[in-house]
Amino acid sequence: MKDSLKIAVIGGGSSYTPELIEGLIEHYHEFPVKDLYLVDVEQGKEKLEIIGSLSRRMVERAGVPIRIHTTLDRKKAIKNANFVTTQIRVGQLEARSRDERIPLRYGCIGQETTGAGGFAKGLRTIPVILDICRDIEQLAPQAFLINFTNPAGMVTEAVLKYSDVRSIGLCNLPIGTKMQVAKIMDVDVSKVNIEIVGINHLNWAYNIQVNGIDVTWEVIEKFSKSRGLTVKNVPDLGWEPGFLESLGMLPCSYLRYYYLKDKMLEEQLQTLKTKGTRADTVKKVESELFELYKDPDLDIKPPQLEQRGGAYYSEAAINLMTSIYNNKRDIQAVNVKNNGIIPCLPHDASIEVNCVIGSDGASPVQLTQSVSPKVKGLLQVVKAYEELSVEAAVKGDYDCALHALTIHPLVGSSSVAKKILDDILEENKEYLPQFYS
Repeated sequence: MKDSLKIAVIGGGSSYTPELIEGLIEHYHEFPVKDLYLVDVEQGKEKLEIIGSLSRRMVERAGVPIRIHTTLDRKKAIKNANFVTTQIRVGQLEARSRDERIPLRYGCIGQETTGAGGFAKGLRTIPVILDICRDIEQLAPQAFLINFTNPAGMVTEAVLKYSDVRSIGLCNLPIGTKMQVAKIMDVDVSKVNIEIVGINHLNWAYNIQVNGIDVTWEVIEKFSKSRGLTVKNVPDLGWEPGFLESLGMLPCSYLRYYYLKDKMLEEQLQTLKTKGTRADTVKKVESELFELYKDPDLDIKPPQLEQRGGAYYSEAAINLMTSIYNNKRDIQAVNVKNNGIIPCLPHDASIEVNCVIGSDGASPVQLTQSVSPKVKGLLQVVKAYEELSVEAAVKGDYDCALHALTIHPLVGSSSVAKKILDDILEENKEYLPQFYS
């Protein structure tokens, strides 16, 4: 790769972007970005300009020679890029609010990336991501696509199946797991190694080592006495006594929606009455953030951004791109093609596992133990749901969409699935032309 890099950030007007800028500044010595293009759509133009101005102030303060460009011209940004990152939200936060409300009407969990809410987001998002991939194929065929857009697993699988782009799906959960293990064990994160197995937002951590010593059971015991792994956007309801010990692994935070479905649904319904959806909360946080971002004297990432969620987003993204650029051959957990690594899942499925990261991208590492029957069934059925959802999103196939929702553990009824699907299609009509052509 060149000594001066070009990166295109699709969805550059996101409130998360200052964290990415901070990471690029900190790692400039090993990841020399010359041109950073922040791209957005017409509806996000105002936010894009605010983010662009703040980014320029941050770069100027740091004294690094990164040129910040803001544009609505996606093709111009992508042309000859070395890396393209995607952090888009098709339909903005209004669409997210609908995603969360529609399932709740029918007594089902409504969440941005999990269950029927994630399904709706996938239907809107996958066609747009594939359009971006066509631009990359034409204008920057050697570029790596680093996708942060949720539902990251489904998006990655769609790109793997329907494009020739070199793509890696990225989530902050695995790095967050390492950080939380390091904290609870009171060690530096560099001393921690964890094996991750599963798919995006449905993974388990095991073979947990500190300084090369297996401390899995000690870690499980400590988390069992606390509340387990947590993230800001998933209610922290803890676990039933003895559950983590019986599982023998650390489930990611999103698995609460499956293992504690009744309690999580009750919490959502109560919160809906008092605070609205998570999207409503995020709208308020984002409004406050962008008021801060407008301050011409602000030239750092404000600490209030941590309230938005998405902890370690920048670190995960920068670590991945830096390792590719420098051919580090280190281990990171990302979303890649299965290729037999998890034998109980399809060969061409997207999985989230430890990979060796180098100049050729991400190569999955063989698992040290077989997938436990305790998690295998759930993993298989949610992957089948993802396969059907990707096909539905690409082809506008109503039957695939209906069966995807029907088999999902958080819906599980054909009659309820049909009601939810019909509402999703009706309320997202402008974003789902594939179902109406």
